[in-house]
Amino acid sequence: MAPRTRSWSMFPERHSDVADLLEDDDLYFTFHPADQETGHIKEHDTNVMGHFKCRNPACHQTGWSSKKIAVWIRLYPESRYNARVFHQRCRSCNQLSKPTLDDSYEERIAYRLRKWSDVAVEEPPFDPGNGKPHEKELCEGCKNGHCTAANLEDRMNRLFL
Repeated sequence: MAPRTRSWSMFPERHSDVADLLEDDDLYFTFHPADQETGHIKEHDTNVMGHFKCRNPACHQTGWSSKKIAVWIRLYPESRYNARVFHQRCRSCNQLSKPTLDDSYEERIAYRLRKWSDVAVEEPPFDPGNGKPHEKELCEGCKNGHCTAANLEDRMNRLFL
């Protein structure tokens, strides 16, 4: 049996950019490298933006952008955090793809850490844009219960159906 492909990644190499954003508020966190589903004291689902490339050489789809890349942020004791960023699947061939993230990753992580630290913060701007609708069957965040797009849709269905 082939090993199961992981449907998410963590980006510890981006921690220094998160730390730079928090420095003005005298907040100091470390990235918790252990990707544990337990042991965290707080958690939050959000989304970031980025780009995906299909790595299947037989596929005609070269890549796509997404404004809804699911992220599960977790706070651990001793001012440690991490964030699981979920992959998406190619619409053409169903190949799993890891995202290339834009700066919204650092901004969202820093926002959440400030909020958890009781720092007064402004809600980040939300731009629904004119993008395509969210395709939850291709979103690993939806499949794992950590996508804000799916969560909103599910809540709306429960309210109105």
